[in-house]
Amino acid sequence: MISIKVLKIVVASSILVSGLNANDILKGSGASFPYSVYQKWIKAYNTDTDVKVDYIKKGSSKGIKDVKARAVDFAGTDKPLSPKVLKQNGLYQFPGVVGAITMGYNLPGIDSLKLSRNAIVAIASGKVAYWDNEIISKENAGVKLPHEKLTFVHRADGSGTTYNFTYYLSKVSKDWRKSFGAKKSLSWPGDHHIGGKTNSGVAALLKQTTYSVGYIDYADAKNNSIAMATVENREGNYIVPSLKSFQIAAAKATLDPAKDFYSIIADPKGADSYPMVAATFILVPSEKPQMNKRVTAFYDWCYTDGQEIAKSLGFVPLPATLTTKIRAYWDTKGITKAL
Repeated sequence: MISIKVLKIVVASSILVSGLNANDILKGSGASFPYSVYQKWIKAYNTDTDVKVDYIKKGSSKGIKDVKARAVDFAGTDKPLSPKVLKQNGLYQFPGVVGAITMGYNLPGIDSLKLSRNAIVAIASGKVAYWDNEIISKENAGVKLPHEKLTFVHRADGSGTTYNFTYYLSKVSKDWRKSFGAKKSLSWPGDHHIGGKTNSGVAALLKQTTYSVGYIDYADAKNNSIAMATVENREGNYIVPSLKSFQIAAAKATLDPAKDFYSIIADPKGADSYPMVAATFILVPSEKPQMNKRVTAFYDWCYTDGQEIAKSLGFVPLPATLTTKIRAYWDTKGITKAL
């Protein structure tokens, strides 16, 4: 018969071993768009709870592939999946945070640049060969734009950032919508472009390529000291990328739990709305409720204790009205965080 003392030692040893087991680490992969805020959240969460989370930025496409294959505990994607696709793959979905896509540029001596809606479409379409093209210069009176070839920098991997950027282009331009539409990856038109993997790769190319311009998330542009253009919104106003203008735009989003929060924010209404904002989402396997409770415990912490971290990086924390809906969604799925 095993004594109580021996039993306690065995139990304590089991807890210690399981606590050190690599399988106890929450594993995630996917979108690079929210990577900077996820990394800071992960570090702070570990300090507060001693729980380890490992998130690898691979791009939304690879994150979706990983979670479909059950290779990770959760995935990040900037392209939300429809309720039909979620059901087919046994997945649940909820938003993590809202961020913004900016037009970063590298123009020596020029620290202020305006880009109209038409100019952004023309650049992406390969119709602008030189920086002093009229479609750019007419909105930048007083700025001496060089007669230098323009290089457009884009994502080379399957990317939710690309999806949200091309979705925006599709809202702005009927020609773009008809010719290309919204995609996670595409063969970009023209011969003036180069591609980088993840948003960090785009940032590196923008920094090393003089006379370049490209779409990149605000956090990566800010962290790499990349100049960002003031861009025209649907009301015809030029909006500086800032947390305030992102918050105004994000407030226009309709994220409905009955539709698994499937929604894309692009070109929102409002005189002061920044035109290129995007929610990023979390995917979890429906058949793993206990693991999902650990994932939702992490994001529940992010929604409360992680708000100031998000703001400091230029991300928009989800409002209480939305996080209340998310927690109710978790309840209906049986994946509310363990107490």
